[in-house]
Amino acid sequence: MAEKSKILIIGGTGYIGKFIVEASAKAGHPTFALVRESTVSDPVKGKVVENFKNLGVTLLYGDLYNHESLVLAIKQVDVVISTVGFMQIADQVKIIAAIKEAGNIKRFFPSEFGNDVDRVQAVEPAKSAFAVKAQIRRAVEAEGLPYTYVTANYFAAYFLPNLLQPGATTPPRDKVVILGDGNVKGVFNKEEDIATYTIRAVDDPRTLNKILYIKPPKNTVSFHELVAIWEKLIGKTLEKSYIPEEKILKDIQEAPIPLNVVLAINHSVMVKGDHTYFEIQPSFGVEASELYPDVKYTTVEEYLRQYV
Repeated sequence: MAEKSKILIIGGTGYIGKFIVEASAKAGHPTFALVRESTVSDPVKGKVVENFKNLGVTLLYGDLYNHESLVLAIKQVDVVISTVGFMQIADQVKIIAAIKEAGNIKRFFPSEFGNDVDRVQAVEPAKSAFAVKAQIRRAVEAEGLPYTYVTANYFAAYFLPNLLQPGATTPPRDKVVILGDGNVKGVFNKEEDIATYTIRAVDDPRTLNKILYIKPPKNTVSFHELVAIWEKLIGKTLEKSYIPEEKILKDIQEAPIPLNVVLAINHSVMVKGDHTYFEIQPSFGVEASELYPDVKYTTVEEYLRQYV
């Protein structure tokens, strides 16, 4: 068995980052997290960092905006995974420059973990957000860096607890509002599973210079199927109403930030079909549940059971 790659996660204390750091450590990769000194003393993030230490993660002090610290951290590892948040997506050019200078990285995973940004039909404000991620892809390719782009589609914890009902915090018990005609399929993945698949891809030659799509069959469901799963779990039929596309577009324009972003993403996925309208071709992509059939992923139905 070849030695497992040393992995550096940049943005590890963030939303999806925590899961990826943990998955890396648990899979037996020597795992490094780039953290700012101020993060360690932060009351919330400090607890996350403490958990990293307990998992045996090596903390490297540095900052996305300090080139020397980035190069120094990158020189200690084989693979860099960026999980920086939305506000720092464009600044990943700094990571690209540091990887280029370090000259030792076998694979770079830029911060993606959502829709395939090269195949979206989104409206603003989601359109611009996706465009920034696409610009980072082009920068990676222009520098000739070996990469994997992880298209994880919907984060389950963001979109399933309220069954895509804007403003709600729990799934509906009486009435449900369905976007579009309810027949377009989206893909919902539990964050731990996204992390597991991402780490499995690190040393896999099949994912090199490819998009890794996380599209497990049982998690690829239409709005109607999603509602039917929930109805089965609660033993009750919900009253359904539908929002036509023109009303959705009007709602997006009138909604405040960040609700407008969420509504625009929901429109991209559940109306335009941006998770499922295209076939994955071997020339550009591979599908995670096919590559790693041994991973027991959490299905949409299993995920929703906790809310019954």
